[in-house]
Amino acid sequence: MKLMLLAAASTVAVPIAKAADRMLGPRGCLFTFHRAAPPDRWSRLPNRNFYIDTAFLDEFLTYLRAGGWQMVTVEEAVRRSANAESGRYVNFSIDDCYRDSYELLAPLFRRHDAPLTLYVTTGIPDGTLPLWWAGLEDALLDRDRVCVGEERIELASWDDRRAAYHSIASSWDGPDAATHYAAFCRANGIDREAMHWKHAISWDMLEELARDPLIEIGAHTINHPRLSSLDSATALAELEQSRKRLNARLGLDVRHFAFPYGRSGDCGPRDFELARQAGFHSAATSRKGLVLRGQDQFSLPRNTINGAHRNLAAMAMHLTGLTGAAARIVGRV
Repeated sequence: MKLMLLAAASTVAVPIAKAADRMLGPRGCLFTFHRAAPPDRWSRLPNRNFYIDTAFLDEFLTYLRAGGWQMVTVEEAVRRSANAESGRYVNFSIDDCYRDSYELLAPLFRRHDAPLTLYVTTGIPDGTLPLWWAGLEDALLDRDRVCVGEERIELASWDDRRAAYHSIASSWDGPDAATHYAAFCRANGIDREAMHWKHAISWDMLEELARDPLIEIGAHTINHPRLSSLDSATALAELEQSRKRLNARLGLDVRHFAFPYGRSGDCGPRDFELARQAGFHSAATSRKGLVLRGQDQFSLPRNTINGAHRNLAAMAMHLTGLTGAAARIVGRV
């Protein structure tokens, strides 16, 4: 079945890829996502677009190897863009970093002998950043009903759970999200501490991963703020302190950073300069596009893999730069 899927995708993607090779020449494509789940669990998740299906990711990595794409670290991607080396290369990075980065994703990339970059939000292993979105989703997944304020919400189907998640998350999103979540946990008998560590990556896990030659550790702030909304001193502190925390806890020299959110309204020239001042060697956005010769290393484009886009032809659009071009045309950058 996997070979049939790869063949079908190649029928669509190979002609496009060959045309892109002629037009673009050497290029890199950086991919990012947040969480992962096996296909049987993925189909039931209330916020499943936030997750990549591990079976599809396995297929995609196989497809890339078969197509001659080299899989590299961000360190190598930056070096290649500066030196205009030949070839086509990809990098995969995970933002935030949850327990599944350790349990599912690192083992999958090891099986493919492929590097993986982890951009760690240090408030997650420190236990200081409330993972309200993960706790809310977990509660909706496992219960037949929940209480939200004075309202009792019945969860009779997977569609009910998905609708409830998006409605509640939308109403909570903002500076008071942690307060709303704490009240929700009290009303529904949820142990917040236990729920956090059910989903969070730990420092012990990160220490083990940091020793893996295929794993590259980067920073993703302490508290995951939208940096453009902060004054310069506060934004710089988020950058510097996350790097120092990772360096001290893992015994590393962390060189690479990814902006939370990462679109044009979330980070800009001021923030790129702050990343440089904080001692980083590169900074990655979530603006779609390709890494070409002369790319500014403090505004690296990355293509977010939405969990719903589980087909190789859609991935080929990222590899050829078409999704980046389309995003610029419609102003979604």
